[in-house]
Amino acid sequence: MRTRKISVLTMTAVALGLALTACNSEGADNASSSASGSSASAATSAPRSGTGDGKSSGTPARTDTKCTDQLNYAGDPRSNAEINSIGEDTGTCPPVQKSPTDTKCTDQLNYAGDSRSNAEINSIGEDTGTCPVPQKSDGASGTPKDPDTKCTDQVDYAGDPRSNAEINSIGEDTGTCPPVQQK
Repeated sequence: MRTRKISVLTMTAVALGLALTACNSEGADNASSSASGSSASAATSAPRSGTGDGKSSGTPARTDTKCTDQLNYAGDPRSNAEINSIGEDTGTCPPVQKSPTDTKCTDQLNYAGDSRSNAEINSIGEDTGTCPVPQKSDGASGTPKDPDTKCTDQVDYAGDPRSNAEINSIGEDTGTCPPVQQK
């Protein structure tokens, strides 16, 4: 299948070379040598994915191996199917594209009051390519719970009528240590 695509590209390059040299007024001898020179250079550069400056910008694709199995495309906004299709069509795995911004979600949006940790929020942004919508608390006040600490070890609940087990259970269930209740 790949050979067929390369031969079509070569034929297209030769036709283009002939069309361009047909405009040359220096004669038939120069046209044929120019056409063969153009087709040779076009044939060698046709399978490459170029950036417009004549340089190869990708990695040569290995036969029977998907580009996504050859290179790490984590963070590339394109789908695996699109990346692999480019590799099959051009014979070159495209270079990895990074998201338009490498700025963390927590540096882009205000997540104050969001019960999720900064690491969780930024991880969602990296995995999906889109920053999650900030979650505002439902009016309940409290302290965000440290995942490795019980609420009763994090906040002073002296004078709170509830048991430590109840307070810690609320913290585990909601991710927020409840505000201290007075008698």
